[in-house]
Amino acid sequence: MKNNSYKTMTRALIRAALVIALVTAAVFLLIRLVPGDPVVMVLGEHATDEAVNQLREQLHLNDSLGQQFLIFLQNVFLHADTGNSIKYGVSCRSLILQYAPVTLLLVVMSMTISIVISLLLSFTAATHKDGIADHLIRIIPIIAHGMPVFWIGLILILIFSVNLKWFPVGGLKKGTAGMIYSLILPSITVSFGQIPPLVRSLREQLIETLDADFVLTLCAAKLPRRVILWKHVLHNAVVPTLMLLSVNLSYLIGGTLVVEQVFAVKGIGKLLFEAISNRDFPLVEGITLYCAFFVIIISLIVDLIAKKIDPRMAKV
Repeated sequence: MKNNSYKTMTRALIRAALVIALVTAAVFLLIRLVPGDPVVMVLGEHATDEAVNQLREQLHLNDSLGQQFLIFLQNVFLHADTGNSIKYGVSCRSLILQYAPVTLLLVVMSMTISIVISLLLSFTAATHKDGIADHLIRIIPIIAHGMPVFWIGLILILIFSVNLKWFPVGGLKKGTAGMIYSLILPSITVSFGQIPPLVRSLREQLIETLDADFVLTLCAAKLPRRVILWKHVLHNAVVPTLMLLSVNLSYLIGGTLVVEQVFAVKGIGKLLFEAISNRDFPLVEGITLYCAFFVIIISLIVDLIAKKIDPRMAKV
């Protein structure tokens, strides 16, 4: 059993390392394949030749593509950085770490809301199959899933901030409690895009598991219903939904960055849009890589948890 666990973890780590290598190479190449001279885009067409040459030297753009890639790899894997920001003049790593806590908190809150609501709706639908509650739970998430996340954010602002005045319209309040309070509405907005597929997946798995023979045996043994549902049924039904949550994590990150703009939250999303508008490509590279690495690491953890829950997944 221990050997199988080590083999499973080794395979997962190798896959994650390959994905990280491919993502790193893709980010490096895609930024440099964008049409136009990045130096001219930053400094403008009327910049002096001296200013242009100085910035090209600073960004190592006069070096060959291979030399640029080696410098890029050295910065990424030895210093966890992609160089200095063109606009701010400081390391991209320090900027990202400065803005990351807000975004991470928003991601955690959004994921928590998505998981809790998905569990409650899925159990309600599965235990009331083909009833009114089941039909409503199947219809409402489909409608919500078709709404753009920024539009949902604007609607929530109008209802809960402008009219009811329960939450701030935008920005962040001071202190940890104030920050959490300010991020409640944005996190609900992000979770709207995650709940429908999770509910659909978990509901189907729960219904299939509830019809299994072992559940009938547990019911005949007169175990408490909540024990059967939350311990035995959920344990056997949750793995596909965990894998779906892992796949959807990149969409959750993307939704978070957009929602930060809607609610004027100073997180990674704000930093990314500023970097794009200012043609600050080292900062764009840094944010893209940090987000990609975060998704890959979380996906690896979820994959290992799923294989721990269901040993049959270890063969995949």
